[in-house]
Amino acid sequence: MKATAGNKGDNIRSDCWVSIELKSSRGLDIRLNSKVASMFGDDIISLTKDVLNSVAIENAVIEIEDKGALDWVIAARLEAAVRQLKDVDAGYLFPLVNSEGKLKPKDATRFSRLYIPGNSPKLMLNAGIYGAHGIILDLEDAVAPVKKSEARVLVRNALRSVNFYGTERMVRINQLPAGLDDLEMIAGHGAQLILIPKCETADDVKAVDGKIKELTGGDHIWLMPIIESALGVVNAYDIASASENVVAVAIGLEDYTASIGAQRTDEGTESFYARSAVINAARAAGMQPIDSVFSEIEDKEALRRNALNSKALGFEGMGCIHPAQVKVVNEVFSPTEKEIEKAQKIVDAFEEAKAKGLGVVALGTKMIDAPVVNRARKIIEIARRTQRHGDAEV
Repeated sequence: MKATAGNKGDNIRSDCWVSIELKSSRGLDIRLNSKVASMFGDDIISLTKDVLNSVAIENAVIEIEDKGALDWVIAARLEAAVRQLKDVDAGYLFPLVNSEGKLKPKDATRFSRLYIPGNSPKLMLNAGIYGAHGIILDLEDAVAPVKKSEARVLVRNALRSVNFYGTERMVRINQLPAGLDDLEMIAGHGAQLILIPKCETADDVKAVDGKIKELTGGDHIWLMPIIESALGVVNAYDIASASENVVAVAIGLEDYTASIGAQRTDEGTESFYARSAVINAARAAGMQPIDSVFSEIEDKEALRRNALNSKALGFEGMGCIHPAQVKVVNEVFSPTEKEIEKAQKIVDAFEEAKAKGLGVVALGTKMIDAPVVNRARKIIEIARRTQRHGDAEV
């Protein structure tokens, strides 16, 4: 029996390709092809033996074509190949580098979330330096169907091994029921938030929430359902309020527009109802509404216009499919100086009226009620966070 995993070729970096053929005897025959073999060959061979020992492989021929892969990548590729050949209860686990990382607050700033393909280790290594509030290791659309099982192991190892510099660690699982299999591999390994794609009912949220609790012994992981269909929009409030672990509700416009038979446009008239419905549902449930990604990577001005429109509608952030989009999105969704100044005046007026024992609060000719004051306080708090941490909340 023989199995392969990983990637090879002239353009591959920070990755490797492995082949494992099981034998009945003669121990482990490890054949390494690497430009760094003279310096790190012994370490790679030692790691290979450790990984195979952890999954009870004693006799096999192993070929490794290394393109600068780190230990956690090599281990992931080896384990993924083994899993094609035999049932594996638990693989080779690196120490959890992010073990000290606590869950972000439920209302943490989530202006930008950067998608990283779940089978591309070279893109994971520096993902935390771009200033995004969340890093999404994507097991769904960004991974080819034949690579899904490999990506699960790689994402698990990345969660345990990569320093994301305080960025919220997110994973987008596959559409249910396959997404529940993803959770078998990644729950309990450092993920702080799970995105549920193509979510259409509250039962989808409950299934994911229940599976996480089953796998982790009751530990909490935040949830972000993504609404991507007409049915999902109709059920938006039920979805948003399905679990105490839901912190935000996102909309995915590519699939949504396809579900209603429309073309997505820059103006967004075809999705105005759906976006407004998701915003209203999220707010009614006390959650953050998050907008879709913007697919034109090169056009930053169009991205800025789209983000400004998104913010004006009431969204609190959007997805990014390229690091170059992160700065623009963070700038747009961060409070402006004018917004901060107005918010401070509202809070000051409220505090002054409260100190005087007045039941009515006014700023100029406008009356101020509790929701306005609460929003003003939130703007000031968000400004404090982003200014203090350089747009990357810790």
